Amino acid sequence: MRLDALRPLYERTGPFASVYLDTGRAVPQGEQQIELRWKAMAERLEGADPATLAAFENLFTSVHAAAPGRAAFACGGELVHTEPLAEAPRRETARWSPLPHVMPLLAQRGENVPHIRVLVDHAGADVIVVGAGSPRRTAVQAQDWPLQKTGKGGWSQRRYESGVEEAWEQNAKAVAEAVDEEVRRIGADLVIMAGEPKSVSLLRSHLGHEAAERAVAVEHGKRAEGSDPMPFVQEVEAAIDSWLDRRREQLMERYGEASAKELAVSGLAAAARAFRDGRVDTLLMVDRPDADGMVWIGPDDGRFSTEEGEIREWGVDAPQRDRADAALARAVAMTDAELCFVPELDAPDGVAALLRF
Repeated sequence: MRLDALRPLYERTGPFASVYLDTGRAVPQGEQQIELRWKAMAERLEGADPATLAAFENLFTSVHAAAPGRAAFACGGELVHTEPLAEAPRRETARWSPLPHVMPLLAQRGENVPHIRVLVDHAGADVIVVGAGSPRRTAVQAQDWPLQKTGKGGWSQRRYESGVEEAWEQNAKAVAEAVDEEVRRIGADLVIMAGEPKSVSLLRSHLGHEAAERAVAVEHGKRAEGSDPMPFVQEVEAAIDSWLDRRREQLMERYGEASAKELAVSGLAAAARAFRDGRVDTLLMVDRPDADGMVWIGPDDGRFSTEEGEIREWGVDAPQRDRADAALARAVAMTDAELCFVPELDAPDGVAALLRF
């Protein structure tokens, strides 16, 4: 996953207050119970200034209990980032520290896979684009007649049915053009198609090379109004999970090959030096909720080290101590690297990095 969206956090000077709150248990008492839970968490933010605490107070006295949990980050008296959580946080947390404690958020929400969902029939398709922000739905159709074969026979039947098939073909081309454009625009990793089998086949045949390489057809899913959307949604989620599993396997294979060629490093100390030199392409990391390793950090450019003497040699006059996972998240965001959580990793500290050069 890329962390570009979090980069504005690191353009601010800390310290930061980071709060993960379970809002699901607030029901049925509603907002009043959320406020009480926040006040209990606030007592853990020793050292936080009153203005920063007030920013959270405003959030948790107005937020609704629609989401099971919420992550929020503030500094300098201002709420700088907040997200609802699809599930309750694995651990309720309140932390006052030099860097925002974002790793639990990244691990829990998982990777956002830009993708396109296509529900297609002879009349066209609904194209749903899922990337950054809210999903965007567009209906695509080139021709609206004729679309149905009559089967009545007669001298004009062949010409009429030829016209029907031409209409299907034109609609499939129009949908393919729309999908190709969206794949280029958002850099989609997957194109997930469902609908009328003949229409799915026609669409696949007209997709450009880039979109066709990313195309996956699933069994369930209809464009018809009133049809149950859940089977399609479940198959979409399964297709995304399968894609992520394959990607992790490929990255681990690449890590094994790169290690032999000295194009990978393992352990926090080696990763810190690679980040300092701008060499990290992808950080591989085991998700360890209870990890509490500490490192020395610089003020604003992503540098960190396991040794205070080393980071001072790099020109940091007043290094601070903070969590290793917080320093890693900042380093990824500030160097245009990517982050991938893996279930296991034969590397010290559960950390390794694939290098650019």
